[in-house]
Amino acid sequence: MSAAAASSAARVLVADVVDRSITVDEVAAVVATDQDGAVVTFAGVVRDHDGGKGVTALEYERHPSAGDVIAEVARTIAEAHPEVRIAVLHRVGALGIGDVALAAAVSSPHRAEAFAACGALVDLVKERVPIWKHQRFTDGSDEWVAAL
Repeated sequence: MSAAAASSAARVLVADVVDRSITVDEVAAVVATDQDGAVVTFAGVVRDHDGGKGVTALEYERHPSAGDVIAEVARTIAEAHPEVRIAVLHRVGALGIGDVALAAAVSSPHRAEAFAACGALVDLVKERVPIWKHQRFTDGSDEWVAAL
């Protein structure tokens, strides 16, 4: 592993897919240091509608590689943003309306870098991590949606 890659990996403090409740506060607490002037967070929250239909419940399922992929995604963002520290968790299992499905936090000495890295992190997690969402709707129908 190159020195740059090792440095990037060291700045990814948490990157995992878990089957428990998660919060933005837990990931923010991991990345914040006295040297950081910014901690930007994102909470992906289960909403009560999608595509014009009411949602009653959903469940996320993961491919066995999902934990490795989310860690790789976080390292990619750390490499692109050399001043940031990253913590990101994606939840799987049965979730209710209002539950946090994705919690991300990025710290940096400066806000612009933290905002840019957090936005890129969320986009790349949704693009690459092999997680599927099974939604159940108020009309009795359901659908599977790939995160890929």
